[in-house]
Amino acid sequence: MARKELGGRFQRGARLARTGVRGASGFAGAKARELAGRPGAEDAAHRELAAHLAEVLGEMKGAAMKVGQLLSFVDLDLPPDVKNVYHDALAQLRDAAPAFDPGAIDQVLREEYGAAPETVFETFERTPLAAASIGQVHAATLADGREVVVKVQYPGVAEAVRSDLKNAETFRPIARLLAPNQEIEPLLEELRERVDDELDYQREARYQRAFATRYADHPFIRVPDIVGDLCRARVLVSERIHGARFDEVAASADEDLRQRVGEIVFRYAFGSIGRFRLFNGDPHPGNYLVEPEGSAADGGVRVAFIDYGSVKMFTRERYDSMRAVEQSVARADRDHAITALRDAGFLPKTVRVDEDLVHEWFRLYTRPVVAEQPFTFTPEYAAEVIRSTTDPRSPYSDVLRKLNLPPDYLLLNRIQWGLNSVLGRLGATNDWRAIRDEYVVADASPATPLGELDSAWWQSRDPAVDPPA
Repeated sequence: MARKELGGRFQRGARLARTGVRGASGFAGAKARELAGRPGAEDAAHRELAAHLAEVLGEMKGAAMKVGQLLSFVDLDLPPDVKNVYHDALAQLRDAAPAFDPGAIDQVLREEYGAAPETVFETFERTPLAAASIGQVHAATLADGREVVVKVQYPGVAEAVRSDLKNAETFRPIARLLAPNQEIEPLLEELRERVDDELDYQREARYQRAFATRYADHPFIRVPDIVGDLCRARVLVSERIHGARFDEVAASADEDLRQRVGEIVFRYAFGSIGRFRLFNGDPHPGNYLVEPEGSAADGGVRVAFIDYGSVKMFTRERYDSMRAVEQSVARADRDHAITALRDAGFLPKTVRVDEDLVHEWFRLYTRPVVAEQPFTFTPEYAAEVIRSTTDPRSPYSDVLRKLNLPPDYLLLNRIQWGLNSVLGRLGATNDWRAIRDEYVVADASPATPLGELDSAWWQSRDPAVDPPA
């Protein structure tokens, strides 16, 4: 169903509250039916609520839908079979949510361009390719024949997002149902930090161009370039890429393809930070497209990375301090690590904490590169990392409240949630430490055939394009 408007703060809060009440009463009734000898009642109740929840959050858009996207790949405090019901239902919020009213989308385009979309574009498809939390994407062509995608921001979404995020109580009914032991505030704080960036399409266009320039002619990584003269405050136009969705690859690809995609995703994340001090803050599965065999320089698949609404750049000083912390943790020398944390300001000198737990937590977060290699990403590891930060029962809960972790480091760690989940679904296995070292250790040798391709590209590119990290 297409939405015509997003509703006010109290209307939106009431809708989520009704959903929470509906779920709680449904579960109670299903439990009673199970006890009365009607097997399968609980499973049916979960399937019904999951479908309803996806429908409600998808129609509400904004921060409500963004919370649904996060819940679609973070760990939920539910049995594995029930958890999958919600993950599968909420996965559609990443790119297949209900579309917005076509007339309202037309109005946004007219306001931004001063003309109808048919005047600006040679062709414009009214049915969106994808509908997400803040905007939806339409296929179009330009007069010169280029295929493009047009991302249009929903009317009124900026006000709706900011309204949703003012009060965590709005989301507690949903949190109590799906993650009763998980604090909702850290998830909302992440969204608050990102919301203004994601609503600014002109900022997104600048960062997407920055990534596209840096990855131009890369052998297995692709970033779609923007059409700068057509980008506006609420409209972003970029080249169209045809490829398989990550969910399709994770569900049906053979093992070799899954491992290749996993390595490319890892290299993109760590290479962007290590070489450019840039990272894309929204690594959920809907932002990857796998181009077909033959698209990469070696004849294999190439992965395209889309959506640059949440990008951060580290200062040289912050980058160096984080590298020092990571190196000290990797040595498994607790005293050295604690000293590095205090020097970086992460651990205030006047605060007394259990230093063993501090060291354990940092080693948990960096396990893929500090553990014995090769390391396999798993859903269980991804869930463990999330619980360590968000579950108040976690042994690290008190320690984390005393740390002075800067916002950009917190965001980077939360990004790890998405990256761990993506790689966990692929069962990605490799010597990740050696691959990471290619981007941060001088003269490190390529660890894999993809590393050799990447190294050759890096050596051949013009250093004037951008300053290395």
